[in-house]
Amino acid sequence: MKIAIIGAGFAGLSSAKVLKQFGHDVKVFEKAPDCGGVWSATRRYPGLRTQNDKDTYSLSDFPMPKSYPEWPSGQQVQEYLQAYAKHFNLDPLVQLQAEVVAAEPAGTSGWTLTVRDVRSGQTTQHSADHLVVANGIFSEPFIPPYEGVDEFRAAGGILCATSEFNDLERARGKNVLVVGYGKSSCDVAAAVGEVAASTTVVARELIWKMPRKILNVLNFKYLMLTRLGEGLFPYIELRGFERFLHGVGKPVRNNMISSLQSVATRQLGLKKLGLVPPGSFERIARSTVSLATDELYQQVARGTTTVAREVEIVRLLAQEGQPAAQLSDGRTVYADFVICGTGFKQTVPFFSEELQKRLTDERGNFQLYRQIHPMEVPHLSFCGYNSSFFSPLSAEVAALWIANLLMGGLELPTYDERLAHVQKRLRWMEERTEGKHARGTNIIPFSMHNVDEMLSDIGIDVGRLTRFKQWLLPPNTKDYQVVTRRLLERQRSRQSQGLGSEALAGD
Repeated sequence: MKIAIIGAGFAGLSSAKVLKQFGHDVKVFEKAPDCGGVWSATRRYPGLRTQNDKDTYSLSDFPMPKSYPEWPSGQQVQEYLQAYAKHFNLDPLVQLQAEVVAAEPAGTSGWTLTVRDVRSGQTTQHSADHLVVANGIFSEPFIPPYEGVDEFRAAGGILCATSEFNDLERARGKNVLVVGYGKSSCDVAAAVGEVAASTTVVARELIWKMPRKILNVLNFKYLMLTRLGEGLFPYIELRGFERFLHGVGKPVRNNMISSLQSVATRQLGLKKLGLVPPGSFERIARSTVSLATDELYQQVARGTTTVAREVEIVRLLAQEGQPAAQLSDGRTVYADFVICGTGFKQTVPFFSEELQKRLTDERGNFQLYRQIHPMEVPHLSFCGYNSSFFSPLSAEVAALWIANLLMGGLELPTYDERLAHVQKRLRWMEERTEGKHARGTNIIPFSMHNVDEMLSDIGIDVGRLTRFKQWLLPPNTKDYQVVTRRLLERQRSRQSQGLGSEALAGD
């Protein structure tokens, strides 16, 4: 089958590798000049590094180099992905600086893609039997529509997203405002704080953050990236030990969360700095778990960086000929740079408006079974729309799910059953995350649940002992190599019996 993949990050490359293994004719289109997705050199902000350590942020059959630090830098992750592409001979399949500007269903089956060469501007058309969208849910930054932007820019001010701020030297000796309090905002603020004349973090809302190492000793993964850590937060359906944690054992669970809150508060010095977030530590998993940027708190303690809590930018302007920002607390501060870490828009700009409506509900949430399979559009899959703690592994298992679908190995529920399942999950996500679920694509903290569900559909398990160990230890991605091997064996068995694809991709 001829398969087109849009995007060459973790999701796109793992899809290319898996689908190539299963005998498909694969072509990957990537608009950036390099592989990497969010880790591309075109999108890396100063101070970017992984949230996970290297052992839990890798693909199952290609570990990160031993020479890498515990938390690799953005450049190292991109180099890892480039090495992955080379190792599995994916480079000939990847067309760089190739932007898919339109993807249209081709009659009753397949797709027609219009691809623009970023360098020349010329467009070409490509056909495919099946399309995999792997453009990422963090591909298009959202910048608030501030009043006064033209006046601000005319005075020399620069407004950009964290992913667009790629050169730290531009901030040297400047007055910088960083908007937001998530990981990217805090990372950028810490990097900028070392060179800027002034650095102010404008935080509409403080959120709880997890130290990378608890008590400066224990990697947070042993507490949060296990089945037990995941089980501290109620899933849509409680099973096994989770019923105990949210039933008669709830006092134990509450004490565990309270202990984590106390440790984070003391270790980061939040009370002394006046940065204790509102609400319980349980809210850390509302939509994502943000790791603390230690350098930022150190700078705040020294007085070289300021956090304006519960404050927003009212408007941008020019004051005495200099770029500035008016804040909701009444202050007006000079700001040569306003760098926004204010989230992303989950978009598929290459689809028509009519097609996008078929993919989403009335609120704009993606209606995807298992975060992969559309309800209304045939010959189409999404990979990487299940953002998790273990995004590389989640994307790889999603690619295997797609491979199994295309070879006719999945017994999907009926349309009505899938629709009811998707709608129920979206309602639950809306309530649990207070609307912060990235249009239905962010499954944190329930990473292992998502992997388990996909593997259950495939009908291949990693074994009871492995699952048992994961209650106290973070998953070893190598344990999931067995899934690819067994699925390939299943494909060979089906072929020997004369069984092929059964058009389930069009269901």
